[in-house]
Amino acid sequence: MNPRWSVTGWGLALLLLGLLGVLWGTTVGSQGVEAWWLGSTDPVVYQIVWDIRLPRSLGAWLGGALLGLAGAVAQGLFRNPLADPYLLGSASGASLGVSLYVSLLGGSVMAVGWWPRLGMTGAAFAGAVLAVMMTLFLARGVQQTLRLLLAGVVVGVVLGALASLVALMSPQVMQAMQGFLLGSTSFIGWYACALMALALGVCLSGSWALSRVLDALTLGESTALSLGMPLPQARLLLVGLLSLATGAAVAQMGLVAFVGLAAPHAVRSLVRCTHAGVLVLSALMGAALLLMADVLARGLMAPQEMPVGVLTAVLGGAYLLWRMNRVSGDRA
Repeated sequence: MNPRWSVTGWGLALLLLGLLGVLWGTTVGSQGVEAWWLGSTDPVVYQIVWDIRLPRSLGAWLGGALLGLAGAVAQGLFRNPLADPYLLGSASGASLGVSLYVSLLGGSVMAVGWWPRLGMTGAAFAGAVLAVMMTLFLARGVQQTLRLLLAGVVVGVVLGALASLVALMSPQVMQAMQGFLLGSTSFIGWYACALMALALGVCLSGSWALSRVLDALTLGESTALSLGMPLPQARLLLVGLLSLATGAAVAQMGLVAFVGLAAPHAVRSLVRCTHAGVLVLSALMGAALLLMADVLARGLMAPQEMPVGVLTAVLGGAYLLWRMNRVSGDRA
């Protein structure tokens, strides 16, 4: 089968799955399926669908796409299948940035205005970039994978501890930050959707333009340099895109685990293609995974909600264990 047709087919299937997930998400809640009928004259039903459920479902799709894309970029850039958006401590850095913004500037993770959301996204992006730069400095570049992993763990633990300390010193935001650290889509409104859509457009177009560099890196750094690839500049841009995607997602949803790690693995198990296809399909796969997990988190314990970050950690961990056992069985 032609690989291009295969990538196109899976892309259309994942887009359709995402559309169905958004429609499904508008029917899950205390009001039941009747809230889906948009022709209803009840203003409460209209508000539930258009102001709460629809932006939340669409935001889950956009946030999952950002995490899936960031995971594919991280795995390609560091040539490590275990890399995820949080590998370099970017999630802890983003959490620290958000906690400082909330504590010092009086913001709120549940703010619905444009400027508060923009400020929180900027704080998360700045924290993510700071964490990544600290990791790269401690690891002395990206040449040694083990050093890079250890540096990422150290930076993540230190910045995570600082974020928790900031939250403890501000009791008025402790409860909000607790939900943020568990991962939740309940904070997402239309402004958050707009910011994540903008970040996704920038990150997807930028990483897709640098996909040939990621393809060359699979052959080794020396080979990539011999092919004329501008590795220093490309690495800097890819790290910036990785930080922007992670920071934008974390700022709006909190810490959602395993989506960025599992999405590229799922794509590579379905189709073989270059990084241009892997990046796009990983974004679509991450979007579908997080959206479906969010719908399940709302419906499994209704009328109570399970934090979506907890559910993705359980499901993502189970999937990776299954993949590990399958690969071990095939090699045996």
